[in-house]
Amino acid sequence: MTAVLESAARSFVERTADESGWHRVCAVEDLEPGWGEAALIAGHQVALIRTAAGEVFAVEHADPATGAHVMARGITGSRGARPTLASPLHKEVYDLGTGECLGTPELRLGTYAVRVTDGFVEVAL
Repeated sequence: MTAVLESAARSFVERTADESGWHRVCAVEDLEPGWGEAALIAGHQVALIRTAAGEVFAVEHADPATGAHVMARGITGSRGARPTLASPLHKEVYDLGTGECLGTPELRLGTYAVRVTDGFVEVAL
């Protein structure tokens, strides 16, 4: 299994998953704060988001309302202390931690466990 991160500046093909299901994707510094990047991890399209505060989240790249793979181009922000991501298509706002849609309760953005180990972003699938 491999992970691929595409960005305007670089392209990554990373290592296989370890025995616990964690996939090393990229260095944290490769993610621009306040912006997202799309990654292909073991056949799953994932949006990696690094907030302006430096937190890293991994969510489904597919927009829950339309199915279009655009969430890495969403608008980062917050609602109180909750970091959020707004779809670039219909501006539905999702909690990055839970995937809850703050405007339309029947929509939900898939989330993945993410961790930073030795300066690298790892995602569990």
